[in-house]
Amino acid sequence: MSRANRPSRTSRPGRTRGEPEGSRGPRGADRRPGVAAYPWRVQVPRPSLGQIRGLAVASVVANLAIVVTGGAVRLTGSGLGCPTWPRCTETSFVSHPELGLHGAIEFGNRLLTFALAIVVGLTWLAAMRYLPRRRDLRWLSGILLLGIPAQAVMGGITVLTHLNPWVVGAHFMVSPALVAVAVVLARRTREPGGPMVATVPRPVRGLAYGLFATAVAVLYLGTVVTGSGPHAGDLKARRNGLDPAAVSQVHADVVFLLIGLTVGMLAAVWATGAPARARRAALALLLVEVGQGAVGFVQYFTGLPAALVGVHVGGAALTLAVATWVLVGTREPAATADEPAGTRDAAETSARRSRVGPTVRSRALTVRGITPAGRRA
Repeated sequence: MSRANRPSRTSRPGRTRGEPEGSRGPRGADRRPGVAAYPWRVQVPRPSLGQIRGLAVASVVANLAIVVTGGAVRLTGSGLGCPTWPRCTETSFVSHPELGLHGAIEFGNRLLTFALAIVVGLTWLAAMRYLPRRRDLRWLSGILLLGIPAQAVMGGITVLTHLNPWVVGAHFMVSPALVAVAVVLARRTREPGGPMVATVPRPVRGLAYGLFATAVAVLYLGTVVTGSGPHAGDLKARRNGLDPAAVSQVHADVVFLLIGLTVGMLAAVWATGAPARARRAALALLLVEVGQGAVGFVQYFTGLPAALVGVHVGGAALTLAVATWVLVGTREPAATADEPAGTRDAAETSARRSRVGPTVRSRALTVRGITPAGRRA
């Protein structure tokens, strides 16, 4: 064999001499431009930011719904409708007719966890496949996804401890926490990625953090009040032994503190010229708190009817969701910042103007018939 016809060491079967390396794939599949190497493969389109936003909003709604259905389990006395976990009975994962309505309600609530997992799982997959990559969307959706099994395990511990009121309270708090994460995720899908900057002065942002922490305290004290009252989830479930009137008074006092902080936050965002979305969020929170407080007082003085208690439970999660909206409204991406007074330093403002200014001036000159070089068009 002559040297000219001798195959090179780097040649592969199926590639002719002079053909560029990598132009043929496995089994001789043609990889030249415009030719599909694997024509039988289906190309799944990448999700858009709007689609991720829709899934994030669905995650908020689904997590709020699971709070309401969990409250229904407690209010109907169905907390031990399935007396064990992860099975519903010792021999079956599903409820049996002999367990009655309580078993059906508890088993139905467990099934809703799978529906929630599907929604959150799709949200996570969409965030992972989105291009360009957004670390914030991936992290937030990942936290949501991990929160689902954590919530299920807490529910199992609640059943295995026969509705210990302190465990029940911890189990409840997981859901509002996931609601808050979902709200942040939904908000971030409306913004570009990148570093965040404040839209309000530092004292106002500190007030927002204090308001959020107080909202969390209100929710937890609500679980303590419930643990001392008649709606413990089962007639045989023990209570926490605290005086219902005393803990209800403490709960009401912290609610008044929360409303006061919200009024202060509303005044602060108006006085500092914060963006309109921050003002809307503070106003929405105040309205939710007033409505939630009214329901709380009515249910207390009417003997805690189950229907009103259920509304109050759902309102609690909604309160934390809106408080989260207030908190995230105090920051925005640097790429879309509107230069609010008192929150940028001079260097950042000057740099931003240097990027935007020439473009704005050149457009203005063009409109007036003058080219950027100074010549009239």
